[in-house]
Amino acid sequence: MTALPLILACAGVAFVFLAALGVVRMPDLYARMQAASKAATLGVALVAVAAAVHFGDGGVTWRVVLAVLLLFVTAPVAAHAIARAAYRSGVPLAGEAVIDELGASEGRPRPARPDTSATETEPASAEPPPAEP
Repeated sequence: MTALPLILACAGVAFVFLAALGVVRMPDLYARMQAASKAATLGVALVAVAAAVHFGDGGVTWRVVLAVLLLFVTAPVAAHAIARAAYRSGVPLAGEAVIDELGASEGRPRPARPDTSATETEPASAEPPPAEP
């Protein structure tokens, strides 16, 4: 019965590592918070379940179940509240952001997007193409 806790703990550590990698690699605060809250929550839960399986005691198992439920309820709510506060205080979205649903629901004007119709290999020209005969 030592293989299952080891697998669960390794999976949990992998998710926590992916959360840390997401925090480093994501372009803006909102994407970083998403990576940290979702992956780290699952990773910590897997490590806690691994501890419960390892000890096998009913008291430890109930404590882990309650802690994981509390974590699953509070972590997303806290991340949402922090992201909403950051948005309202003016932290900008990444340049790649396409949709601003919160701004639209609160009546904020949509930010101007740069023209992305021209590709890098074909620059946009001011003159129209010549007409074919």
